[in-house]
Amino acid sequence: MARKHKAAQRSPRLDSAIWIEAALEALANGGVEAVRVEPLAKALAITKGSFYWHFVDRRALIDAMLASWSQGRIAAIRQQSGGAGAPDMRLRHLAELYTRHANMRGLAIELSIRALARSDARAAEAVRAVDSERLKQVGQLFGALGWTAADAQARAVLFYSYLFGESLLDAKAVTVRARETAIRALLAPP
Repeated sequence: MARKHKAAQRSPRLDSAIWIEAALEALANGGVEAVRVEPLAKALAITKGSFYWHFVDRRALIDAMLASWSQGRIAAIRQQSGGAGAPDMRLRHLAELYTRHANMRGLAIELSIRALARSDARAAEAVRAVDSERLKQVGQLFGALGWTAADAQARAVLFYSYLFGESLLDAKAVTVRARETAIRALLAPP
């Protein structure tokens, strides 16, 4: 009877997705240096053995985390920029997502991955894939507004440069009205 009770108290084996999510949470809170096996195991209240069931080492976890992040971001931008509605309205929707409804955890993860990309080829590859897809999707929306292919791509670069730069500005230093004016200027027709 004691044996059955002990087995019933054990938590089910965690899958790799749980470890990846925990790694992303650690990344958001403390950068890549916080993505360590022992602290993650402690946070998940399990032994390191579960980690090694899914990953050979910390590098394998980081690679899986980068793949998960890039796949998730690419799927998100396709979903966010697609769908019904005029291209300018979809661009406005994107701008609102990144400015008024900013995901601070997501921004912290992105900034940490971009910092890692300066010295890590695999992180740089993940960032490049995400940036390429973002610029492609937004460039297509600007193209649908009548911009030439070259100008649509230039507008896409300006659009994302604004969105990421704006997210770093102090909210009290730039008024909502100034932000709206900036978006209108970016979306002005050719």
